[in-house]
This record gives sequence, structure tokens and C-alpha cells, in this order.
Amino acid sequence: MRLALQVNGTTRFMEIEPRETLADMLRDGANLTALHLGCEGGSCGACTVLLDGEPVRPCIVLAVTTEGRQIRTLEGLVSDPLMIALKTAFHEEHALQCGYCTPGMLIAARDILLRHTQPDDATIRRELAGHICRCTGYMGIVAAIRRVGEALPKTSQLSAP
Repeated sequence: MRLALQVNGTTRFMEIEPRETLADMLRDGANLTALHLGCEGGSCGACTVLLDGEPVRPCIVLAVTTEGRQIRTLEGLVSDPLMIALKTAFHEEHALQCGYCTPGMLIAARDILLRHTQPDDATIRRELAGHICRCTGYMGIVAAIRRVGEALPKTSQLSAP
């Protein structure tokens, strides 16, 4: 089956099987390997991408359902100012160790900051529910998100690319 997909602002024509997940299509078909497949059941968050600006778990989304929709992976956020600030804070706050969960965590962190102005630790932890990190204990992740949030204006109206 041939699909025309909008991935990271570019139209891509992809040959897929009807049963293929969006995660497999992005990793194997489009060679966008920032998303990591952890559980392949939607519960770990390592594969999180944006679909029409909303975070989704592409391991449980069929690729055929995404034709005509906007797909954005971590690779497509490379010049996003908020993502740049988050990457810097993740590095400086030691919010990653093995890095397996990091792409999904970064996309989730960006979404948190787009929806919550200067979130506190409790809000960040609640919003990260469902994103599993087996290395860091989350302290650095929470600190990094809080740090970027504190640097944003209180009335910030951030917009998604």
C-alpha cells in the first residue's frame, strides 16, 4: 500500500503493509531512528512522536491511519527553540544515562511546557506518568523540565511548529 505522509514538514511517499505500525514505518521505512521501541504496547513512552501536534505512541498507531496528518519526530524538532532549551537542560541536569527513553521524554517535556506555564515538580511528575526511565530515577528529568519552565515567561503563549 502506498501512502503520502507529512513527516517533519516534508511529504514522503511510503510503501507499507496495512498492519504496519507508525513506529515501524518511521524507523524502518523513513530511517527516523530517534524514536525507540521499548514495550511495543504503548506503555513505556520511548517511541513518542507528535501527530497533529499531540504526543502519541506510534507503536500502537497503524501507519495507514496517519495519511494526511502531520507527523513530527524528534528529528523534526531540531531547530525548535523550546526543544533546544530542553536538550541543553537535560544534558546539564544529568537527565539521561543510557538515553533510550530520552527522545520520548524530550517530546513529552516539550508538550508539558506548551500546556503548563512554569509547572511544579508534582505537575511534571504527573504529566510524565507513562514514560518509563529505568536509569535516572527521574530527578534529573524533572529538574531539567522545571528549569526550562522557570526560564519561560509566566504568560508565555508558546506555539508548536
